[in-house]
Amino acid sequence: MTIAAVLMALPAVAQNINSNPDSIIGEYSTDRGGKKSKVRVTKNANGTYTAQVFWVENALGADGNKRKDVKNPDKSLRNVDIDKVVLVNGLKYNASDKSWGGTKIYDPSKGIKVNVEAQFETPDKLRLEGTVLGIGVTLYWNRIKE
Repeated sequence: MTIAAVLMALPAVAQNINSNPDSIIGEYSTDRGGKKSKVRVTKNANGTYTAQVFWVENALGADGNKRKDVKNPDKSLRNVDIDKVVLVNGLKYNASDKSWGGTKIYDPSKGIKVNVEAQFETPDKLRLEGTVLGIGVTLYWNRIKE
């Protein structure tokens, strides 16, 4: 198979994975501005999905204790360990768009939530687009292979 044939096949492969709502389930690594973390996506009983951090590089503060989610707008969640923060809750699959969305993604570094839509670019690369007031940011989560 030539390189051109492989490149032409990639969108079809990504489209195929986007056709399966549960293909989003799994573990991902991400690096945002040098801040590395790992996220686990699980399916809820109601059919929606949750993304929760399970590892953060440099999770300990200067005092040797785990850092907390101190910027969370919900004061009751400011004592949550930074490596246990829920980033997305209630993510829904949209069959017509073959994407996931319908909720917000939380940015613990800024303490804000923005609208999110997710879609695979490749079977192992999930593109998340966050928007607020028409301004967008694109993040990539890379599937962790077992």
